[in-house]
Amino acid sequence: MTTTEPTIGTAPFTTEPMDDARLATLVAALRPVLADDQILLAKTDRYNRARVPAPFPVHRWSERVPDLVVLPTSTEQVAAVVRIANDLRVPVVPRDGGTGLTDGAVPMRRGIVVDVKRMNQVHELDLVNRTVTVGTGISMMKLNERLAQHGLFYPDDPASYPCSLVGGRIGTSGWSLIGSRYGHTRDLVLSFDHVLPTGDVLHVGDGIGRKISKSSSGYQLKHLFMGHQGTLGIATKATLKLFPKPEAELSPFWAFDSYDDAHACTGALARAGVATFAGAVLFDEHKVAYLRRDDEAYIPQPSDVRALVCSVMYGYEDEVRAGGRRLFRIAKEHGARYLGDEISEGDWAARHDRYATPLHGRTKDGQVIPMSWHCEDAAVNFSNVPAVSRAWHEILADLRRKTDVFDDWGMFAYTSASTGVDYLTEIDVGIWEQRLDDAAWAAWVQAKRDIAAVAIAHGGSMSACHGSCREGEVDLLPQELGRGFDVMLEVKRALDPNNVMNPGKYLLDRAYGEDPDVRD
Repeated sequence: MTTTEPTIGTAPFTTEPMDDARLATLVAALRPVLADDQILLAKTDRYNRARVPAPFPVHRWSERVPDLVVLPTSTEQVAAVVRIANDLRVPVVPRDGGTGLTDGAVPMRRGIVVDVKRMNQVHELDLVNRTVTVGTGISMMKLNERLAQHGLFYPDDPASYPCSLVGGRIGTSGWSLIGSRYGHTRDLVLSFDHVLPTGDVLHVGDGIGRKISKSSSGYQLKHLFMGHQGTLGIATKATLKLFPKPEAELSPFWAFDSYDDAHACTGALARAGVATFAGAVLFDEHKVAYLRRDDEAYIPQPSDVRALVCSVMYGYEDEVRAGGRRLFRIAKEHGARYLGDEISEGDWAARHDRYATPLHGRTKDGQVIPMSWHCEDAAVNFSNVPAVSRAWHEILADLRRKTDVFDDWGMFAYTSASTGVDYLTEIDVGIWEQRLDDAAWAAWVQAKRDIAAVAIAHGGSMSACHGSCREGEVDLLPQELGRGFDVMLEVKRALDPNNVMNPGKYLLDRAYGEDPDVRD
């Protein structure tokens, strides 16, 4: 359904394409700022910048295509584009790697997509203070190729590592697979330049310093401008912490006869206090069944394998070897069977493949069909992981009874911190995109809402990693944040008086008196 939004400022926000006259006005305003090859109007350029890896209502894709795309190369150009958009009341959506899983980079109200991929320079490498300052359009993989020449690395390691960009990690407050050892994006980004929705530029970090890791001066604004999914502006240049490139990596995989033993082992590994511990991941029985059934890369295990646990350690060779002996001893005490070096090293090395591998699932009668991967995540205390797992699988079982469009691909839980206090808890779902229609999408949105409600009911947060601004879970945002959601609205209205930055996300249209129920 297409709707016209209430008037904001001098022009209405709409899901309809911009008319020719208004588009011409916008392009003319951008010409003094950008070269011809930095303004893209072709249909393919615009559709490519609306694509995301996880299914959104693809049968309604054409409603979410930008009117134009720009490719700035500097903070000054980004600021000028945003200032023009604010003056003309045109929506602006930042796009980095486009790997997000909750539509942060999808232009819900069309407008301008700001693609930052040309802002991929390394501006400064400080080997003494071990920092690097980069354009936010650089990927972690490309950055680490440069840093490896100096024996250093930047340890932000999402599943989308080869293609996600630093700017997207800031905009989503990203979660790293080795965060238990090095921290997550919020810990690794020291400071950054940020373009506000009005086009003003500020530098945020601890204090005003670019390379300071701790300050008590004023509010901690850095965190306000991380994880906002593009609703508060665009990060353009960031200074990052660096670490010595690990000399050794150990990633043992263990099999278990029971999920309860595997769960207990995961907690014990995290609580052991091993300094090189970078993370532990627990695969449940549904995940093992999916891997056994439909993952060609999976090396078959005996049918009595009910759960898998992987632990990862990074550091110098002598300290990794010593820590590994302790973790092997803990695993054995919990009934683990080591799967061997080949499986362990291979599975960990394949952790980034999910974004590039064609996937398939099965209908209820076993027919193999192409499916897209979708996942719902939450932050849950360790003690609540089993209960959340059971409830989530029940929701998907009910969904699957209704339609073959969805397939339960199992669940994993991953340590968020070295102490094991909470876990990224994620359930993976195969979606038969070719069969998505309004009815199937509505059923999926309700399931997402139910999944998020389970996390909140168990004292968790409905997202540890992906964000929660999509249909379904976003409906529960006021419930999770309480008075904090009202503060979000006040901040949004104060910093973005015309609602030009990524409108339609996080229910923030409420800050302007709009009814979120008619946003789509």
